[in-house]
Amino acid sequence: MPAPAPAPSGARAVRFGVNYTPRQGWFHSWLDLDLDSVGEDLQAVASLGADHVRIFPLWTLLQPNRTLIRPRALDDVRAVVDVAAAAGLDVVVDAVQGHLSSFDFIPSWLATWHRRNMFTDPDVVTATAAMVRALSERVAEAPNLLGLTLGNEVNQFSASNHPDPDVVTVEQATAWTSTLLEAARDGAPTGMHTVANYDAAWFMDDHAFTPDQCANLGDATVVHSWIFDGTGQRYGARSYEVAHRTEYYLELARAFSPTPHRPLWLQEVGAPRSILEEADVPWFVRSTVENSLECPELWGITWWCSHDVSRSLADFPPLEHTLGLFDEQGRLKNSGEAFRDAISSARESAPPAPRGRMIDLPVGTGELLQRSAAAPGGSVFEHWMDASRAGERPTLRVLREQAEVIAGDTRTGGAAATRVGA
Repeated sequence: MPAPAPAPSGARAVRFGVNYTPRQGWFHSWLDLDLDSVGEDLQAVASLGADHVRIFPLWTLLQPNRTLIRPRALDDVRAVVDVAAAAGLDVVVDAVQGHLSSFDFIPSWLATWHRRNMFTDPDVVTATAAMVRALSERVAEAPNLLGLTLGNEVNQFSASNHPDPDVVTVEQATAWTSTLLEAARDGAPTGMHTVANYDAAWFMDDHAFTPDQCANLGDATVVHSWIFDGTGQRYGARSYEVAHRTEYYLELARAFSPTPHRPLWLQEVGAPRSILEEADVPWFVRSTVENSLECPELWGITWWCSHDVSRSLADFPPLEHTLGLFDEQGRLKNSGEAFRDAISSARESAPPAPRGRMIDLPVGTGELLQRSAAAPGGSVFEHWMDASRAGERPTLRVLREQAEVIAGDTRTGGAAATRVGA
């Protein structure tokens, strides 16, 4: 596989990739895999200057019965990994799908008459770990494998605002994550294996998947940053907060890191037209990439997504038909041009300057952390944005005491302590 072009002397070696959404048939294309079509899609992704893709095999196809892991489905995943290699792309394989673009892909052995908790039922956890292990074994020898991610925002199935949550404690969420990461490591001893939680883990006080899990389990800390989380609605599409949303999120993730140089991966970020006008999109892509590069431990940026969902497919939220860097015919969009140009500029960028003022985030101790002040609209979020707007290049520090100061705070009062230095 051709190696990415070396960075100029003094420049950063940040990885750039794309979350691969097949142009033909979306993820249903796994049912009748067309490797020629996949190859065309991935050659287009590579033309942007990207060096990797994240792919999403469906759990329902990999493991349609608790004790049946389909060899043909595993072979299909490996075939796509090999097609990516031919296009010069490394691959991250997501294991538990799980949830994609508002649709759930939960095996029938977890639903209705067979309803069981995916996180705590011993038989389910054992079976899921067996699937992850088999998948990782099948792709382990691929020279372009970066690693496995446990799944796409699987923690959403446990959230208190889910219509049918799988209730779990912090300890059980930690055990589930650790068990599946161990299975991935058993099958593929080398590689960067990670867990990808959606932002409830960082901002929802009662959520059992926590920032500490995100920052301590796996080989990198993964964040998914979307401005439809309240940032765009509250502050406006062209706001400072929208432009610096990912930079803030990465600094928040860095604050929880157990070691100074743990990699941070912006694994999902996209340009939702539910917030942005089409004319805003190139600005948003450029500013997102440029500001994310200000985080010193950034490993990579993986954009969501490669191709628009075809409008021939029904019942998707409207924004899903517009998130691609390419349209459903495979034509490069303005977002794709902007991402291509941002990658090119980033290859020439120097390492970021040191961060400035440190802003404290008290989260307390105990089973459930107090996190809501860090969410968009929260006091810590606003304090960080004010300091950033003033040119202070702020960072964050986690405090394990004094959580009562910010508990329940979403906008005013209980301002976090600050100190100069980083």
